[in-house]
Amino acid sequence: ELSKTSRLFAFLLMLLEWTKPGLSNPLRPICDLRVLKHFIEEARDAEAAMLACKEGRGLAEPVTVPQTKVDFNVWERKTALEQAQEVQSGLWLLNQAIGSLRTSVTNTALHSHIDNSLRNIFSIGQVLRSLNIQEYTPPAGGVAGGEETWRVSSASELLQVHVNFLRGKVHLLLSNAPICHQGSS
Repeated sequence: ELSKTSRLFAFLLMLLEWTKPGLSNPLRPICDLRVLKHFIEEARDAEAAMLACKEGRGLAEPVTVPQTKVDFNVWERKTALEQAQEVQSGLWLLNQAIGSLRTSVTNTALHSHIDNSLRNIFSIGQVLRSLNIQEYTPPAGGVAGGEETWRVSSASELLQVHVNFLRGKVHLLLSNAPICHQGSS
């Protein structure tokens, strides 16, 4: 099995190949779901590390996270823009919540997982940008009123939401991105 560093290096090479940094061309769409699979695996690693650790289980105060349940009938009736906004606002919420988790944890191994989760959320935003999905700009005071959210009070719940959000809504959005299906019939 490859070491975590080797896997990360291989992943970064794949990502660099897809995006071709330094060229004046816009980002090529990143439609390969293996990229998302990598982020899901790392989110699971963070969740497992938190469950194995005795420290940092509770959060200083509950945090708001995106709803992870998907009603497929409702999801499919949404426009691509509405789906994208829901995913982007969820990623924004997760970024805020996981960022606050970092301040309540002193274990350096957990810090590494948390930092990795934050970097991965940023990278998912870059993947979405490559698919011409606009970045989310939160309204003053947080998330737009129409977004479904809930609150969690433990680190393990938060990291479980992170995994489930990636496996659910982010996966649905990426697997059905219109730019990834152009020219295929």
